[in-house]
Amino acid sequence: MKMSGGVEWALHCCVVLTSAREPVPATRLAELHDVSASYLAKQLQALSRAGLVRSVQGKAGGYVLTREPASITVLDVVEAVDGAEPAFACTEIRQRGPLATPAESCTAPCAIARAMAAADTAWRAALRAVSIADLVQEVGSDYGPGAMAGIGAWLSTPVA
Repeated sequence: MKMSGGVEWALHCCVVLTSAREPVPATRLAELHDVSASYLAKQLQALSRAGLVRSVQGKAGGYVLTREPASITVLDVVEAVDGAEPAFACTEIRQRGPLATPAESCTAPCAIARAMAAADTAWRAALRAVSIADLVQEVGSDYGPGAMAGIGAWLSTPVA
């Protein structure tokens, strides 16, 4: 499965937002990750359309998660950014060419379509099994127990 770079950025933002005490502006998230603010804003808009984050207007505005991190899955973020369509779309190639199978004989998906559907199902189940809270815990394991607190402190530091 190939996902857009926006998925990575959106996941990082969701993880970071768990440590914020106030709404975080898109520009601040972009600065933290050293990524394009305009491209990141598109990912945040996708998360907002999916109801995973909401935008708070005003001087102290920015983005906040709309649900508890344990209730937002990696699959939720992937589908918000890249869509919910299966990665594989069968075009019934078996019905083409000089040895084409007649359409009336193609009442069930072929072996290739079944294999790809099974892979897609397994992939989605794996992503559904991991929450943003799980990722936050992993960040603590990877970078130490103070990592998320450090991020939260950086986010709350006034911009010069």
